[in-house]
Amino acid sequence: MGPRDRRAYILVIPSLFTTGNLFCGFYSIIHSFAGEFENAAYAIFLAGIFDVLDGRVARFTQSTSKFGVEYDSIADVVSFGVAPAVLAYVWALQPFGRLGWASAFFFAACGALRLARFNTIANELPKAYFLGLPIPAAAYSIGAAYIAFAQLNFEYAPHVLLILSPLLGFLMVSSIRYRSFKDLDFKTKRSFIWLVLIVIGVALIATQPEVGIGLVFAYYVLGGALREIYLFIKNPSDRQKKYIAPQFVTTDSPQEPPRGHL
Repeated sequence: MGPRDRRAYILVIPSLFTTGNLFCGFYSIIHSFAGEFENAAYAIFLAGIFDVLDGRVARFTQSTSKFGVEYDSIADVVSFGVAPAVLAYVWALQPFGRLGWASAFFFAACGALRLARFNTIANELPKAYFLGLPIPAAAYSIGAAYIAFAQLNFEYAPHVLLILSPLLGFLMVSSIRYRSFKDLDFKTKRSFIWLVLIVIGVALIATQPEVGIGLVFAYYVLGGALREIYLFIKNPSDRQKKYIAPQFVTTDSPQEPPRGHL
């Protein structure tokens, strides 16, 4: 097998995981229309696993490519933009008529805009933060909302989704910073309260996993926004400094194309 044949073979491997991501998004849409919302929600979560793996595999096999970036973005639009929007509409927003489908469409459109912006400025962003809510986190929030509300038999779920869907869309295209956790260092000293919060989170997920997972995503989505508001009120001029401060990808080594959704 020559170098060209081997290269062509390797490039297929990450694309298989991207295809798995795309299949999960399609699978979620089919089950949403069938009224099987739980399967649709879990399919979105599974798509996230494939989405993480395709990037890891691409870097491990040194097979990142422009094709992989574009294919990954297309799959993400389906799995994390269209699929959760369809889930939200068929499950909760349909009774609101035009307002309902407009809310769902706004979520999907903002997800596509989020991906386009990320692919454009990925190499200019700090490693420690994402600019705007990552689209998988927004999609997971829709899926987790269904699982939690179904567990709690929450009767006002449609009204919450009518507000939640466009809110998540707005957060995706906003300039609010969200932690990427790429700079997470467990060796760094932390406040004791962090350990307490982690223990509470683990206990909640262990006893009420459906509700616990929903609260985790609610904390991530709302926490980033509230942190930005607090920093802005505390010192408006310092916000720009904090945004620039985290380490950027250095230019000492060749830049690889961004592979991912965030």
